[in-house]
Formats: sequence, C-alpha cells, structure tokens
Amino acid sequence: MKRKNLVVAITGASGAPYARALLRALPTEDLQIHLVASSAGKLVYGIEIGTPLEEDLPPGIRIYDEKDFTAPIASGSYPTEGMVIVPCTMGTVAGIANGISQNLIHRAADVCLKEGRRMVIVPRETPLSRIHLTNMLRIVESGGIILPPMPGFYHRPKTIDELVHFVVARILEQFHIPQDLVPPWSPETVQMP
Repeated sequence: MKRKNLVVAITGASGAPYARALLRALPTEDLQIHLVASSAGKLVYGIEIGTPLEEDLPPGIRIYDEKDFTAPIASGSYPTEGMVIVPCTMGTVAGIANGISQNLIHRAADVCLKEGRRMVIVPRETPLSRIHLTNMLRIVESGGIILPPMPGFYHRPKTIDELVHFVVARILEQFHIPQDLVPPWSPETVQMP
C-alpha cells in the first residue's frame, strides 16, 4: 500500500519539544513525512532540544529547505493529507493569513488552504495581540485549524513529556491518526479523589 503524504513545518517560536514528539509519534509506515524548517526553527530546535534538527530526525523523513519552491509540496497537484505547523510563529501566521508566500512553509500552507486540505497551526505566543487574533481568525475562516498548545490536566500529568504528549495527541487526532499518548477523557479514565 502506498504511503500518504503529510507536511510538517517547524518555525522559530518556542515549542520544539512539540515538534520532536510529533515527528516521533507519526506512523511512518503509513505516512511519508515532508518536513520544512525555517532557519529560525532550526536554531530554536537546537537550543531547546540540545541537538541540531538534522541530527535528531527519525529515519525516512524528507526534509526541504525553506527556500525550495521546487519542492513537490509547493504544488497543489502533489497529493497530501494536509499540513501541521508546530510550533508556529506569529510572523508565519501573518504570512499565511495574508497569502504572502515568502518561503516554502507559507506556500505549502497556502496550497493546503486553496485545495481544501487539513491545515493545523500550533501557535506559540503569549499574550496575543489583536493582530495575532485577527490573523488566526482569517486562517480559520479560510479552512485552517488553530490548535494552541494548551494541555489539559485531567490525566494528572507528572512530567513535561506528559504535557507535551497531550498537545501532540490532539494534533494526531486532527488528522484521524490513532494515538495512545493520552487516553480520551471519560469518567473511567479520571481518578476522582
């Protein structure tokens, strides 16, 4: 069976642990991952993870330069399941919201929106200005999904990894990818005092 294509982008916002955990949770036997990282995304990844991005990737991931507009993911004729940008800077949100394709991340996101494909943005900024909120609303009105990295606590997380996994589980669910990182909320999964 031919693997489906999924685009993952990493930008320069804080939140590299989300990207790292997602790349490790994606089922590469079913999906070909196409990764684009901005230069700032690579820098922040190295700072937050302690290892350069290129040296920390699971095998089989195709990586593209942010300036490579000849990459297949820059075209709507190339079939993908969609795209997730994790973490996503407000500059990237602004570029996407306003249709300004300054790099491959913007262009691939624009392709997903114009083709009606799933496009998930995991924004990392706080507090949010009116401009940030307006740009995110424009993306939602264009068919995108805003998934802020806001972990729940019903599963009583004890580690940072458990908080990260909560957000990654929500990302996977947006693409209908089964996950066992965090059980879904139910009275049975919640331990009442």
